[in-house]
Amino acid sequence: MDNIRTVSDTKRKFYGYHTRPVNSIYRRFVEELLVEMHLLSVNVDFGYDPVYALGVVTSFQRFMQGYKPEGDKTSIFNAICQAVEGNSEQYHQDAEAILNEAKGLSIGDFKDKLTHVAENQGGEGILWGTFGVIAANSKFKYSRLFAIGLYTLLMEIDADLVKDEEKRTETTQAVSSALNFSPEKLQKDLDLYRSNLDKMQQLLTVIEDTLEADRKKRASQEAQKPTEVVEEKETPENQESETNG
Repeated sequence: MDNIRTVSDTKRKFYGYHTRPVNSIYRRFVEELLVEMHLLSVNVDFGYDPVYALGVVTSFQRFMQGYKPEGDKTSIFNAICQAVEGNSEQYHQDAEAILNEAKGLSIGDFKDKLTHVAENQGGEGILWGTFGVIAANSKFKYSRLFAIGLYTLLMEIDADLVKDEEKRTETTQAVSSALNFSPEKLQKDLDLYRSNLDKMQQLLTVIEDTLEADRKKRASQEAQKPTEVVEEKETPENQESETNG
């Protein structure tokens, strides 16, 4: 029997792949995502799927907004995927493919096709193929990252869902019913995700305001320097003039 990888093993791998320090503001998110993906990857019932991949990619993109240096983001994402024995390129490709397939749907079409999935009549394509496999899997391991991927799909199909709570709830309940997992859990995870996005945006705004104030302060200080130099040069001359007088 193989030894199960521990969280410490996965963190060690991550910091082996990404050797630069992680910006302190984002470190908690990076490590929480890493741990969450690790715990899923060692769960016997968990299976990677494109909706989950979309959740991982979307979560990373949304919560890593404003990261500096910008160039480190790719390295961090690659390291996270490698640390849980995944492939970052596959995550991106699957996320893009399933999102592109959702773009051509209306919310009415989506709900209609869900009915067929529930009847084990999954359609062709990566989206409905994935849903069909999930609906038929009695041991499907639901996760928060899957919920984020699902939410991203729904927003791509109908952006107005974010504004219409009743319509959004009706749609998420239809999905959870078709795929056989708890609608309450899904709703709770989506509410938390949206709340955390708002908090992150507020934090980024505060950071940007602070940086802008700091830039203005430095600019003001720089603008005053030439005047101070002139005054220092003029003082001895003035003193000499007064002495001679």
